[in-house]
Amino acid sequence: MSFKNRAAGGGIGNGESSFRSNVSKKWTVLLCLGSFCVGLLFTNRMLTMPEAKETIRPAAPDKSLRMNLVSTDCATKTVENRDPKDSLSDVPSTQHAIQTLDKTISSLEMELAAARAAQESVLNGAPLSDNMKSTELTGRRKYFMVIGINTAFSSRKRRDSVRATWMPQGEKRRRLEEEKGIIIRFVIGHSATSGGILDRAIEAEDKKHQDFMRLDHVEGYLELSAKTKIYFATAVAMWDADFYVKVDDDVHVNIATLGNTLIRHRSKPRMYIGCMKSGPVLAQKGVRYHEPEYWKFGDPGNKYFRHATGQIYAISKDLATYISINQHVLHRYANEDVSIGAWFIGLDVNHIDDRRLCCGTPPDCEWKAQAGNLCVASFDWSCSGICKSVDKIREVHHRCGEGENVLWNSTFLKPQHQLLNSI
Repeated sequence: MSFKNRAAGGGIGNGESSFRSNVSKKWTVLLCLGSFCVGLLFTNRMLTMPEAKETIRPAAPDKSLRMNLVSTDCATKTVENRDPKDSLSDVPSTQHAIQTLDKTISSLEMELAAARAAQESVLNGAPLSDNMKSTELTGRRKYFMVIGINTAFSSRKRRDSVRATWMPQGEKRRRLEEEKGIIIRFVIGHSATSGGILDRAIEAEDKKHQDFMRLDHVEGYLELSAKTKIYFATAVAMWDADFYVKVDDDVHVNIATLGNTLIRHRSKPRMYIGCMKSGPVLAQKGVRYHEPEYWKFGDPGNKYFRHATGQIYAISKDLATYISINQHVLHRYANEDVSIGAWFIGLDVNHIDDRRLCCGTPPDCEWKAQAGNLCVASFDWSCSGICKSVDKIREVHHRCGEGENVLWNSTFLKPQHQLLNSI
């Protein structure tokens, strides 16, 4: 029985083996055919690769292009083999080009900032000058300098004495603006009771002379730093000038001499021009020019940093624009001239110490005029202005004035600006 079973089992095993053999042969044939097809496909792809590469290869350059490439190569080699001395000779011209580009960029940035300041002033309700209104559509008119004469409600007689001496009136003042590019205005804010009798008096005076610049500011001696800041911010928004001047109403000024002094610095950036001084920091209360924040300047007995005396000084347009942009964060000290100096002390500012901006009254300014060295401004140091200026300024003007013809024979505007202004 076991034999039979073994025999039966052997028969079954042989059947399965033959069946597997048949199946293996079929799969082998199929795999061979599949491999053959894949091989053909792969071979065709490989054969077509060179053709694809040839289709995207750029055409060979023509003869003229080859010559250009060769000549360019030669030129390049020539530059590389230049004498180092020749390369060094190109450095000044490169530096000049960089400086010119830097100056142009700086000028554009300042113009953009001034335009933004003007827009902000309009949005805040600040008044626009007639000149600004007339140039809104045609672009801003170019001026040489703006002279702001700081004055107070109680200084009517001082203003009249200035009008009668060094400040042109009526048609002459209009010509000064049109032909010379010089704006002159008395600068004043408002009283604590806006629209009161003091304000109405100024409005009546302005209606007669039309020579005021009204500020959005409440008048007060202790607020002079704030007033000066607002003056520069408002002036740079109203008039596009090279320089902005602040002067007190008890100082005599030779306008042409001032203009000829500033014009020498017109091409330089960030100019701060005046009589530079460094007085003591006064900590004692009750004295004139007391500094409440004296502790910020170090130990008792220290002096201030260099700054222009407050009777008269000038700043360039970029500095006036800087004040306008940053007016809300610029710190105000008790003394206006110290505040101005503090705003510039951390900047790359050119401080120009010109003693002709602080001559004494006769005989000092008269002797200098006779020697051919006309003073820009004259006042008495002891009075921080001309002592009893209402009575004395006429004498100063007579003995130290430059003469009217000097002003009208001077040219301050650039030729291109004169042309644009006349259009």
